[in-house]
Amino acid sequence: MNTPVLDIGTFTESLLIFGGPYSNLAATQTMRDEAERLQIPPQRIICTGDLVAYCARPQETVDLIRDWGIHVVLGNCEESLAARAIDCGCGFETGTACSLLSVEWYHYAAQRIDEATRIWFTTLPKALKLNFQNHRVQVVHGTPTRINQFIFASTDQNEKLQELKTLECDILIAGHCGIPFGESIDNKYWLNAGVIGMPANDGTPDGWYMLLDGSNGSCRTSWHRLTYPAAQTATEMQSAGLKSGYAETILTGFWPSEDVLPKQEKKQRGKAFQPAPLNL
Repeated sequence: MNTPVLDIGTFTESLLIFGGPYSNLAATQTMRDEAERLQIPPQRIICTGDLVAYCARPQETVDLIRDWGIHVVLGNCEESLAARAIDCGCGFETGTACSLLSVEWYHYAAQRIDEATRIWFTTLPKALKLNFQNHRVQVVHGTPTRINQFIFASTDQNEKLQELKTLECDILIAGHCGIPFGESIDNKYWLNAGVIGMPANDGTPDGWYMLLDGSNGSCRTSWHRLTYPAAQTATEMQSAGLKSGYAETILTGFWPSEDVLPKQEKKQRGKAFQPAPLNL
């Protein structure tokens, strides 16, 4: 059974956080290689969920993550696949392009993950809590109250604050929306690491990850691009018959649908960006 909140302890050295491997084996292997280059061990690495989604290597991606031994928060995709639900549970409105596009990859993934993987999904925590440089931190997939809620940089601060008030924490790290950002709200922080398995709709094929730096007693967060062999992933998707447009997204960096995006994020389409580091 899923643990509501798992306490993973106290940390003083840097943490690496990323989200959305999305069945993208090449991106996930590159992320692991990058962690090794940065000399960050698995016990200081957190994935915010959605291991399985758009790309062609769902089982292999899960196997790599499990072999790596990092911390993983339950994503809505894992929750749906474990329950053999009829759809991915992403929170797309019925009949929208995002909802229709999800049918192909969800059906593909559901046929290719094994029973042991479904069982493992049921053991993943819905949230992690930890202490980092005397800051209380919680990690969730969507929001503390809803696993599939989309929260973006432009989402109203009052909505974020109401979610923050449900927790006893100084820093909330969330995923799901696919675009990295960080924000200070009423002496608390909302951070999103971004995802590695799909671009951030910025016109580049790169994924994103986040570092919490604890060197010299500091607490600083920074965001970093992850460049990986995107052409390999796109070829695998095309060979697997995944034709909904996400293989093109992998190469162009443009999402095939922007239904979930607020107006501000739609305006950012195709614009390269770099979230500014935050001292926490």
